[in-house]
Amino acid sequence: MSFSYTLWFAFFGLIIGHLPGAITGGIIGFIFDNLRHTQRKHAIPEAGGFVGPLFTLLGAVAKSDGRVSEAEIAVAERLMSRMNLDAELRKQAAASFNAGKQPEFDVTSTITALRNWVGLRRDHAFPVLDVVIETVLSEGNPPPEKMAILRQLAFALRISDMELMALMAMKGYAWNAGSQRGYSRGSNGGGYVPPQRSAQGPDPYAVLGIDRSVDDRAVKRAYRKLISEHHPDRLGDLPEDMRKRAESRASEINAAYDRIKEQRGFK
Repeated sequence: MSFSYTLWFAFFGLIIGHLPGAITGGIIGFIFDNLRHTQRKHAIPEAGGFVGPLFTLLGAVAKSDGRVSEAEIAVAERLMSRMNLDAELRKQAAASFNAGKQPEFDVTSTITALRNWVGLRRDHAFPVLDVVIETVLSEGNPPPEKMAILRQLAFALRISDMELMALMAMKGYAWNAGSQRGYSRGSNGGGYVPPQRSAQGPDPYAVLGIDRSVDDRAVKRAYRKLISEHHPDRLGDLPEDMRKRAESRASEINAAYDRIKEQRGFK
């Protein structure tokens, strides 16, 4: 539970009314913190409520470049299996995927449905994005049409471009700043690609979403923020597949942080 309101209200109370003001402010802040914690705790998405909009969006992503490939269909089918969907939900997922791949399908309402399902839970937003990224990258370097939908979803879920780039970096992709802007995986074409992979894995700075020039304090701050948002213990009642995705991301974040600590020589 975060005590940010408690600390802020206590601080302002101290300025205004010294010790009694700090105590009163702290109590008021604690009430706000408790209400926020309760709201987030009870904002756990309804089990299965994401299946329809999620698979609809996957269908739209797959079709966005003009055709749905076997690789994209395979991703959807694997996802159904990994989520252990029962017969009814599997039928719903398949129908939703087919609906999303219809010509001129508008993803706005589907993205809104996913945003409403996620609610205030940013820790639930990342597994949803991870699933969509898998379809976006299923054929290799993604075309602009797929990236546009992914960015639209990230914006709706309150995930910044830097955070999205960090998620992509965990999969070995880095932002290509060349003339044809897009993501590239270990490719030298289409402009400059920052070095993002080594024998040890993805670029640790890209995984943490920070520049190499930041100081040690900024590295620690970025790590603490990321690991708190990606920790699987916070996910509540989510499908096992999404929990495993969170565990994998947490492992990547820890590994990246350990590599930076070793390189910089701090604990």
